[in-house]
Amino acid sequence: MALAFSNTNKFLLNNQHILRSVLILSVRYKQRGHIADHLVEHHRKLPLSKVKTSATEDVSQVNDEKNQNVRTTPHDFKYVYPDFLPNPIPFLRDRILEKLERKDMFRRRQQIDIPEFYVGSVLAVTSADPYAPSRRNRFVGICIQREKHGLKHEFTLRNIVDGLGVEIVYELYNPTITRIEVLKLERRLDENLAYLRDAPPEYCTFPFDMEPVKLPPGSGVPLNTIQVPITSTHWQYKWERHDLKGVLLPPLPRSVRKAAERYSEPWRQWDIMRQYRTEIHDEDRDEIFEDIEKHKQDLAQYRIDSKENIKIIRTRQKAAGRKAILDDSQQTKHSNPPTSK
Repeated sequence: MALAFSNTNKFLLNNQHILRSVLILSVRYKQRGHIADHLVEHHRKLPLSKVKTSATEDVSQVNDEKNQNVRTTPHDFKYVYPDFLPNPIPFLRDRILEKLERKDMFRRRQQIDIPEFYVGSVLAVTSADPYAPSRRNRFVGICIQREKHGLKHEFTLRNIVDGLGVEIVYELYNPTITRIEVLKLERRLDENLAYLRDAPPEYCTFPFDMEPVKLPPGSGVPLNTIQVPITSTHWQYKWERHDLKGVLLPPLPRSVRKAAERYSEPWRQWDIMRQYRTEIHDEDRDEIFEDIEKHKQDLAQYRIDSKENIKIIRTRQKAAGRKAILDDSQQTKHSNPPTSK
């Protein structure tokens, strides 16, 4: 009697080696992930709540001592010192180069006072210019952006001069810069004010003889919530596609609004991984902040020592001048002896 095998039975007979390997892998997986029943019951009956209070107190004391030794980085570190933050992309970083650049930055900060400023602050930068009449060039403008890292950090100033928009890009650690003055310290709603190029000229026009605006002592950095209208007919960028808070856009056609909605990325505000991709680790920030605090102390001591050296040099010069005057008077006495009558 011939056996009538179905298609499934024929498949099983023809692929026995495949089935055997699958069974072996499943058994090994079960053995690897299997936990004995008595271990599970022991874990369930474990008195976790009956922990000795003395042990917890010891652990809390140790944690308190560790927290006292650890210095926390301020939350506004990336706004106050954006030039010290390295590149957040890991494969573009070089730790040795970062430390060497940081030393050069500290050495430059001993020669020139670099104040705290933000995007939206009004600055006056004096730089050496061999072609200027007084060998100095002073430019006043609003800071519209800050970019790059380390010694290559740059900031851009914009002003309207004789009806024309003028922008100058300065390297923060350029040795030709002799002085940086903050005429008006404030922040804006956006981190980039490039849209001022398409705004009315009165929003970025500042006199070169502008007097500095002094803030009351103890006050924080003011936030300017002004919204700038866009009046230019030809925009340099499609500002409607950017999430800008300080811009008032004119009425747009329906097609432009639809395209902006199509290219918008509303999920970016909920993208947690984007924050990790654009910021460095907390340990690196703490290390950089400790170097900055140490540099501040060294800079204060350096200024005190320099003042004392200047006083010593001045007193030596005065003493040497007095000695020279006394020697001259004595020589004149010896050369002209008194005549006896």
